[in-house]
Amino acid sequence: MTTAGLISPEISPTCKNSILPMNDVLGGETFKFQDKLPKLPIPELKDTAQKYLTALKPLQSAEEHEQTKIAVQEFLQQEGSALQAKLQTYATDKSSYIEEFWYDSYLQHTDPVVLNLNPFFLLEDDPTPLRNDPIVRASSLIYSTVNFIEALRNKTLEPDVFRGTPLCMSQFNRLFSTARVPTQNGCYMAPAGDARHVVVLARSQFYHFDVFDEQNNNILTEKDIAANLKAIMKDAVATPVESVAQHAIGVLTTENRLNWARLRQELNSDQTNADNLRVVDTALFIVCLDHEEPADTNELSTNMLCGTYRLVNGMQVGTCTNRWYDKLQIIVCKNGSAGINFEHTGVDGHTVLRFVSDIYTETILRFAKTINSQTKSIFHSYKRESVACNQQSIDINPRKIEWHLTEPIRLGIQFAETRLSDLILQNEVKVLEYNKYGKYFITDMKMSPDAFVQMAFQAAYYGLYGKCECTYEPAMTKAFLHGRTEAIRSVSDASVQFVKTYYSKTASSHEKLESLRAALKYHTKLTKECSLGLGQDRHLYALDCLWDRLYSDQKKPRIFTDSGWKTLSHTVISTSNCGNSALRLFGFGPVVSNGFGIGYIIKEDGIAFVASSKHRQTQRYLDTLKTYLNDIQSLLIKEKYPTGISHRQRVLELQEQQLQNNVNGYSYFDNGDSSESDVSSLSSASTLRKKVGKRLVLHETDE
Repeated sequence: MTTAGLISPEISPTCKNSILPMNDVLGGETFKFQDKLPKLPIPELKDTAQKYLTALKPLQSAEEHEQTKIAVQEFLQQEGSALQAKLQTYATDKSSYIEEFWYDSYLQHTDPVVLNLNPFFLLEDDPTPLRNDPIVRASSLIYSTVNFIEALRNKTLEPDVFRGTPLCMSQFNRLFSTARVPTQNGCYMAPAGDARHVVVLARSQFYHFDVFDEQNNNILTEKDIAANLKAIMKDAVATPVESVAQHAIGVLTTENRLNWARLRQELNSDQTNADNLRVVDTALFIVCLDHEEPADTNELSTNMLCGTYRLVNGMQVGTCTNRWYDKLQIIVCKNGSAGINFEHTGVDGHTVLRFVSDIYTETILRFAKTINSQTKSIFHSYKRESVACNQQSIDINPRKIEWHLTEPIRLGIQFAETRLSDLILQNEVKVLEYNKYGKYFITDMKMSPDAFVQMAFQAAYYGLYGKCECTYEPAMTKAFLHGRTEAIRSVSDASVQFVKTYYSKTASSHEKLESLRAALKYHTKLTKECSLGLGQDRHLYALDCLWDRLYSDQKKPRIFTDSGWKTLSHTVISTSNCGNSALRLFGFGPVVSNGFGIGYIIKEDGIAFVASSKHRQTQRYLDTLKTYLNDIQSLLIKEKYPTGISHRQRVLELQEQQLQNNVNGYSYFDNGDSSESDVSSLSSASTLRKKVGKRLVLHETDE
């Protein structure tokens, strides 16, 4: 699938006449619901205006809010109606009224993508301890990912359905064999639909090998992949330390996008480097084999998010240079810990979560197969006992990509690394794996788990700083064609009243809990509206972008220059709930300089938090959050069991609650809330790619 004006390198991504095509991939099991999905609705302008004011009221002073109300009223009476009509006309031939504007918001971003855009997932360990050897773990994940891609290409992958509602599958076409490419006029997404190889990074050196034949058949066994990885590691560890630092081309992807665009032009001016770039850009995905073993979850999360910082004789030898941030990356540490770091432009966390869940399920099934040899693979495409191709005609050996480093590239690598090192040291990542209770307890208290956690964020921040700040949580809108997300603004009159009541010296326990319930009720209502595409952020953003496109020479409507617009656009607490049993941790960087980025996973009996900031007392915030979670549990238990509860009674109630949850099921996209219902040029590159690089020897007798 291509996206004119956003995908093709011949067309600037800022082209204002670009049109997103309607011709999705259709058919097969995977896309059987695609042509039946409704389009994302454009809300009524007056409704959006009222929701905008409601979201801003608790974040503004009375005087500020009055000025914002005047700006909104002027917009409704003057430019608003005509602009709304323009948006409705614009959307008639689009899959989604917000999609093109949303792509532009990512592709015109000029700051480094590392720590600013790319999130990470940390997978749970392989259930078979011996399979947590790094080569074995990486081979397993590569093999499962190739099977997933094979099923996707064959359209046999089961479509996503959330509580009976089909979800849009279009994002999967952008998950693999896609690269973010910088230019001086913004970035574009480069797809390679015929990609057949993977690229592996080890000690910042690049290697590649084929995993598909020309008929898209999987040509490698897990054992074959392991042999390739061993050969790669043998070559990589023989690389002198100074050579590792000097040849770390991947660090260029951490640069400011304009600097990276300039350096890519320099690389492309040399035919060898241009061929190498084509190999990397057209790969199915990137595998990063790390040479370090993080000591704890804080280091693990940092490694998955931005890599590690470590100097030897003044040279950077950390894993931070062993990355390529413009594509999907599978990262495997020396101890077998594995994670995903993904380029965010074309995919959201829900899509990557489905992929990760499937490949992790494969590891469970491999373990089960040691018990029952009849256990089958999760992937429907994995039906044949052997590959129907002539493997002898296919070179499956890995090749090393050897770069020609001109002086500008050498200097580019040097300064990109020092800037990245600064960026890493300016940020911190902290983890809280709270294990006192989770989804079971919260639902037992008749509360929405996600809303419960959102109010915990509010209470912890208020307890630490004595005020409420703009907070963001994404709501999935994939029930609509090309749906992405809508912004839930967690700060409300109800949430402010709750935190004030909670910390009041005079409020009773009953008053505190009733105030919490009111805040949860409002947040749950807000979440439902946003999931239906009826929030205010995306609608107003589309109107703002459309004004810039149509009337760039005119004065902007006051609604978009008023202080309220800046307030709602400055997210101090950016949060996201994404995960299931396949994930241990999930996180991302702060979106503003004085903010927190908080990824969380609500598990059955615990809640995992990863918080990041530019050294804003991150650990202290998590400590305050933990204290709140403990204290609110005590209040809830005392209310429900005023005379106390026996251990046996509590165990029986929890068992009953777990049984109910198991009966209801738990899907890929459950957020723990059980109360809510150029393609041609790239294709010719495939033949050329095979001859790029030095062929590595797998065995001494191999020629």
